[in-house]
Amino acid sequence: MAYEQFAYLYDYLMKDAPYEAWRDFVKRKIKQYGRTSSARLLDVGCGTGELSVRLAQDGFQVTGIDLSEDMLTVAQAKAEESGVRVEFFQQNMTELEGFALFDCVVIFCDSLNYLQNEAEVRQTFARIYEHLHDGGLFMFDVHSIYKMEHLFANQTFANNEEKISYIWNCFPGDVPYSVEHELTFFVQQSNGMYERFDEWHIQRTYEVERYQQWLLSTGFEVLDISADFTGEFPTETSERIFFVAKK
Repeated sequence: MAYEQFAYLYDYLMKDAPYEAWRDFVKRKIKQYGRTSSARLLDVGCGTGELSVRLAQDGFQVTGIDLSEDMLTVAQAKAEESGVRVEFFQQNMTELEGFALFDCVVIFCDSLNYLQNEAEVRQTFARIYEHLHDGGLFMFDVHSIYKMEHLFANQTFANNEEKISYIWNCFPGDVPYSVEHELTFFVQQSNGMYERFDEWHIQRTYEVERYQQWLLSTGFEVLDISADFTGEFPTETSERIFFVAKK
């Protein structure tokens, strides 16, 4: 499936994603660590802009970047419809460049897990560090190893609705703590017929300690590590790991 088709299905497929929880997490951590609600904020891997728009509604000066031009087209339309100003740019997070300094940078919805190796993760951390004011905050989440190995690998998920159905197969990847996602969608067209689209995604994660080490070696101070929106430190069965760091 081309990103053009996937971009316009994305919000439908992500309708149950915890956007309000991410929004509250950002606001809570910014308040906790002394940044203001009018801060300049960069949303990396912003997709169709769902979180970007919500944060702009909260008073943040938001910029969003994503690899997909079609995702950004949807995001821009969404911002305009919501009556907020968000600047969107097509960029690779590993090659972030050309912006004035931000007070806060976020990467949520496991976008960081799409980077395929350690070098790309560390390069992204370095680029973000360069684009933050001193004292600026960097927040992100990633899939846990438990989720990759026990909740994704060798699993099949399916959903059958009137307009969109899908089959989602997950296979262990070629490198440790990685998963390959094979997705097949059946989407109803205007003539009532269904068209098939196929997507292939690869995600990879690492131990909590390695993310922490890479942040420290970049120059960040690690302020907070938690799991699953609980505020508690990750356990062996945590699914989503959150990091908050400061330049």
